[in-house]
Amino acid sequence: MGRWAANIVHLGLKELASVWRDRGMMVFIIWAFTGAIYLVASGASTEMRNASVGFVDGDQSQLSNRIRDAVRPPDFAPPVSLDRAEIDHAMDSARFTFIIDVPPRFEQDLLAGRSPTLQVIVDATAMTQAGIGTGYFSQIVNGEIERFLELRGRQISAPIAFTIRAFFNPNLEDKRHMAVMEIVNNVCMLSIILVGAAVVREREHGTIEHLLVMPVRASEIVFAKIWANGLVVLVAVLLSLIFVAKGALGITINGSIAVYMMGAVVFIFAVMALGIMLATITPSMPQFALLAFPTVIVMEVLSGGMTPIESMPGYLQMIMSAVPSTHYVKFSLGVLFRDAPLSIVWHEIAWMAALGAIYLVIALGRFRAMLENASGA
Repeated sequence: MGRWAANIVHLGLKELASVWRDRGMMVFIIWAFTGAIYLVASGASTEMRNASVGFVDGDQSQLSNRIRDAVRPPDFAPPVSLDRAEIDHAMDSARFTFIIDVPPRFEQDLLAGRSPTLQVIVDATAMTQAGIGTGYFSQIVNGEIERFLELRGRQISAPIAFTIRAFFNPNLEDKRHMAVMEIVNNVCMLSIILVGAAVVREREHGTIEHLLVMPVRASEIVFAKIWANGLVVLVAVLLSLIFVAKGALGITINGSIAVYMMGAVVFIFAVMALGIMLATITPSMPQFALLAFPTVIVMEVLSGGMTPIESMPGYLQMIMSAVPSTHYVKFSLGVLFRDAPLSIVWHEIAWMAALGAIYLVIALGRFRAMLENASGA
């Protein structure tokens, strides 16, 4: 057992030296956990910001002016006045995301007890803003109508008042979510690429023959590649959380970084076992990239970071429950946002460990077969 562990340590140090000498890979790792996270978190936004609005005021009343004045930054750009005849051309030319059309006699009909119609025209090609903005306009118009009628002694508001409290992200800032998800995605991508490239590189450079004449076993080679490359990713994750997420982006981390790193260790082990399994299928780096990148994209998109798992079809939920990234996303959000202790997230860690063990058994079997084929050749 001592010899087995010593061989793993020495082979792992060789892997670390190999990664250090690969300048292109080092630049890629540094960029993935610094600039890429900062740009995505600070640049890509799903919030409503400066949405363009056209305003057709066919009423020219106090109420229509109140509605227009309520549409203001930072959610919306200042409304631009339009004639009703310009609506079709403005939407066809993508000049506005929203156009509010207030009909004539709108205020008068409302005071008379009738139910006038106010039209909001939406360019739904801007899908995120269209969905969010429609809800915002409903709140704005209903709120202004209620206040307008209250000033005239009329009460139309419901007897129940709703108070909304947002937990874990009270200001609804999407950069917090974007930064954490980018770290999760980069951990998944780099773990597979690093360890897979290490295996494929042995075959392409002919150093697999060197390993065959050494008194080492397949399990020692595999575990050495996992711990060495995993250590590189783990250090990058820790530094990214401290200096990029908390430092440069100013994101508040509610939970324990120590608990998060514990789960990250298990996840890195699981996806690196998957990476070795994929690398044993392909004989060259281009073919490995063609297999690895679609796998990574599916794991990132369907793991629950972009859309909730509950909104997916039932069969897809079952498939993604067998993917470690699904459990890592739940674990990361629970620890970093909700300050979930180990007693709550342990089952996610257990799932990742179990899936990693399955991948490792398959990877070891295929890696031994690859060594035997190389020795036979």
